[in-house]
Amino acid sequence: MNFYSYSASLALHNGDIEKHWQRAQQGYFAGSSGRLFYSYHLPAAAKYSVVLVSGRIESAWKYQELLWELAQNNIAVFTYDHIGQGLSERLTSNPQVGYVRKFSDYADDLNTFINNIVRPQQKGELFILAHSMGAAITCDYLARHDNHISGAFLSAPMFDIHTHNTPYKLAKWIAKMGCWLGFSKYYAIGQSNYLNLPFDENQLTHCHTRYQRFRTLYQNEAELCLGGVSFGWLNQAFKFISSIPKLEIHCPLFIASAEQDDVVDNRAQQRFAQNHPTAQLHSFAGARHELLCEQDTIRYAVMEHFYQFCDDLALTAKDTGS
Repeated sequence: MNFYSYSASLALHNGDIEKHWQRAQQGYFAGSSGRLFYSYHLPAAAKYSVVLVSGRIESAWKYQELLWELAQNNIAVFTYDHIGQGLSERLTSNPQVGYVRKFSDYADDLNTFINNIVRPQQKGELFILAHSMGAAITCDYLARHDNHISGAFLSAPMFDIHTHNTPYKLAKWIAKMGCWLGFSKYYAIGQSNYLNLPFDENQLTHCHTRYQRFRTLYQNEAELCLGGVSFGWLNQAFKFISSIPKLEIHCPLFIASAEQDDVVDNRAQQRFAQNHPTAQLHSFAGARHELLCEQDTIRYAVMEHFYQFCDDLALTAKDTGS
């Protein structure tokens, strides 16, 4: 029987969640482009291990509720902040500009994290739980690096992005030209520093409680804030997206798709699932992009699928001795 965290009980559990966060092992490691923050916790009776790979603008700090819930279920969790965001090193003169030198740097950092921090402490089988950009990074990692990952659960994976009012081909051309003109570390057109949008204007979640929690976090911890994307990030993202159909991934994948996603393009997830026999896809009705921070009915269903996915694969590995 798994334990699930509910938004109505968050105020009651705030103290326990904060204590769990403070007790976690935290530090920094050297990534391909700079110093990266990490955090992990090992329950005494951990049944398996999970690497949590966050999305763009996110930080390990944002997932304190999830980290605490996983610990209640005796799951060891390792997580870190990507280069250019969270408490990891920023790469631009304006630290709020979303930038990466090469998209492959993200997966190379994940590989370093797993080899240097995770593997020496790992308990049981190793899984990945990844959200949005983190899911794209995970697929790049699985395709390019030797690994022994038992399975990857991909929440609203960024296999393509919405360009909204800008035609897709024009957006790609603008990103490329911006870099060619030397503006790779500057905001792309229409992007700006971090904006604290009111709940009624958000396109991320239906859960007011969880939305306010991470907005309050960014308000209180200003160093975590990240704004929009640069020409460089956008150009690198488009390049990686074009390579996705060629990725060869052999471990089991679960794609959790948010039906009302306005951030990533769900059609790319469907194409990916059709072209990768190891992938299964499930669409969560009424869900927005932040599946792991959605309202309780949706989040419960997502987490139930996650636990079942990992438990089944961990049991199979135990039975076969693999």
